Amino acid sequence: MPPTDLPPWPTWPVAHRPVVLRQFSDRDVAMAREASTDPYIPLIATLPPNATEQEAQAWIDRQRGRLAEGVGFSFAIAEADTDRAVGDIGLWLTGLRQGRATVGYSIVPSARGRGLAAAALIAVTGFAWTIPALHRIELYIEPWNEGSVRTAERAGYQREGLLRSHQEIGGRRRDMLLYATVREA
Repeated sequence: MPPTDLPPWPTWPVAHRPVVLRQFSDRDVAMAREASTDPYIPLIATLPPNATEQEAQAWIDRQRGRLAEGVGFSFAIAEADTDRAVGDIGLWLTGLRQGRATVGYSIVPSARGRGLAAAALIAVTGFAWTIPALHRIELYIEPWNEGSVRTAERAGYQREGLLRSHQEIGGRRRDMLLYATVREA
């Protein structure tokens, strides 16, 4: 899908207390470096494990270019009261012509357990529904990832099934739970 088919970057704050979703900035390098120390995040993202400052900066630069590439929106998840980045969330629109999008998110280990991922998912879903062509948002979760399952359910996503051998992660085919929400008629 050419980038011209995608909506522009939002001109209003995409937020749901206690988070705001914003563009990545150079000050987010510390967040990216912490995320790279998690054993799982580098397996599902383009962030290398134990990233150097330069590798973290390169990852941030890639996130800034996602909309121009025609892939979708990559937001930094920031605490609303401090603007400190605590994770990332993407709204991927490569299926927009079919009315579909996918979402992916992660929170750094030091910020987990505070409901920030669910708040970010609620915020990005609200933003997604401003895109008229969009009718369905999907997310994929490994069955063992109970925290992500709780996040999806708190944000109003419904489990639709198990996709066997759906995705390669860490060199192995993995089953994924399919969660989705649809635009209300």
